Amino acid sequence: MVDVPRHSLRDGPSERSRAHPGDVSRRVAQRREQLGLSREEVAAKAGMTPSYVRYVEEQCHHTIGTNALLRLAGALRTTASHLLGGDAEHLPGETETVGPPVMEEMPSQECWTRLSGHDVGRIALTTGGGHPAVLPVNYAVVDGAIVYRTAPDAPPSLAKGSEIAFEVDQLDACLSGGWSVLVLGVAEHVVDPEDTRALETHPGPWSGGEDDLWIRIVPTHVTGSLIRTV
Repeated sequence: MVDVPRHSLRDGPSERSRAHPGDVSRRVAQRREQLGLSREEVAAKAGMTPSYVRYVEEQCHHTIGTNALLRLAGALRTTASHLLGGDAEHLPGETETVGPPVMEEMPSQECWTRLSGHDVGRIALTTGGGHPAVLPVNYAVVDGAIVYRTAPDAPPSLAKGSEIAFEVDQLDACLSGGWSVLVLGVAEHVVDPEDTRALETHPGPWSGGEDDLWIRIVPTHVTGSLIRTV
C-alpha cells in the first residue's frame, strides 16, 4: 500500500540545518528583498520552482534540506550559515567545508514533496517494437497521481494500459549531492470529460502539437534516494 498524500509541501530534515524554520524563512525573504530579486529570479538561480521559494518564505514549518539550503544561499549571494542565523562570515564564492556524500532513503512524504515541486520527468516504457525507451514528459501531480498530456500518436502515448516507471531527479556534481524519486505504476487513459476539463490548466508537452490525450500514472510503489554531504 503506497502512502499517497493529495497535497504535500514538506521538505525533508537535515542534520546540518537544525534552525528554527520560521527564522530561516524570514532570512531568505529579507535577503531576497535586499537584493531586489523576485522569487522567479531566485528560483532560476537556485534551480528550483518559484512555488518552492514561496513555500520556504511563507509556509515552511520544518527544517530545510542541506541541498536546498546551499542552493538558496548561492542564489542569494550569502552563506548557509547566515540563513541559519550563524555568525560566521565567508568571502563571496567561498564554500563551506563538508564531508563525503552519503546516500539516504527518502520517506514517502518527502518523495511526494519533490515530485510536486517539479514539472519535468522521464517515463520508461516498452515501444511497439518491443524496445525499451526513456522519454521526457511535462507532468503534474494531481490527486496523488502523475498526469501528463501527449498526442495520440506520440511515443509517450504508448504507456497507456501498461505498467511503467516514472523518474524525477536533480543532481549537482559541484555539491556532490542530489536526489532521485522513482514511481512505479499503471498508466491509464483519462477519458472522463469532467476529469479532462479539470486537467486543462496543466501544461502540455514542450513540443506542442495535438496533445489531447491525457495519461494518468496511478502509483503502486514510490521510492526515493537522497545524496547529501554531512
